[in-house]
Amino acid sequence: MTDVRDLIRYCDDVLDAARFADYAPNGLQVEGERPLQRLVSGVTASAALIEAAIAEHADAILVHHGWFWKNENPCLIGIKGQRARTLLSAGVSLIAYHLPLDAHPELGNNATLGRRLDFIDMEPTALANGLLWVGRLAQPMTPASFTEHVSQRLARPALRVGRETGSIERVAWCTGGGQGYIEQAASLGVDAFLSGELSEQTTHQARELGLCYLAAGHHATERYGVQALGKHLAERFGLWHRFVEIDNPA
Repeated sequence: MTDVRDLIRYCDDVLDAARFADYAPNGLQVEGERPLQRLVSGVTASAALIEAAIAEHADAILVHHGWFWKNENPCLIGIKGQRARTLLSAGVSLIAYHLPLDAHPELGNNATLGRRLDFIDMEPTALANGLLWVGRLAQPMTPASFTEHVSQRLARPALRVGRETGSIERVAWCTGGGQGYIEQAASLGVDAFLSGELSEQTTHQARELGLCYLAAGHHATERYGVQALGKHLAERFGLWHRFVEIDNPA
């Protein structure tokens, strides 16, 4: 059995959590009552994930999107109150890592997404606090074939805007809501930029920058880091672990 605080200290160190000025607290967000033997991971600490974790007799839930975001009402009322009651009644801990899990060079969302998409020569850049990555395709693709490749690998349709012709070889990416880094991506001389979401201005930026931009889904691009971390922790601490997919088209 593992003390959840020992696991948190390990995660804080491995993920270099103190380096990030984040939008929500990283680490142990809700302390449960039991030693840790069974761990469920998921993308977001929703009611559906909590119920699924309880059904699996989990002692803790590990997520990328936890609770207590900046500028959010901190009171445990409404939906948040119901989630908290369910979690606390079951004695389950909630563990969340946001930007540290995006940035980690092996276990992070960007690293695992790049591997999922078969990118090569991958590396984080010095831009956006290491959240903007760059790499290459093993073989050049057209914008249409690149879109199809990403859609197939992530099992959901990617939305393409911007450049429709030419060859895609050098790619930059930032998972989740990283579309705001599009101009920084263009400064790297890439052919395409991939993130999770599409803002109104992103279409115009992609066209004017001459980039192929893919919005591949916030949830879809951030499924893999938490799985990798959960698997790593299970091996390191001898835990039972399962990733639970709660579908989200966003």
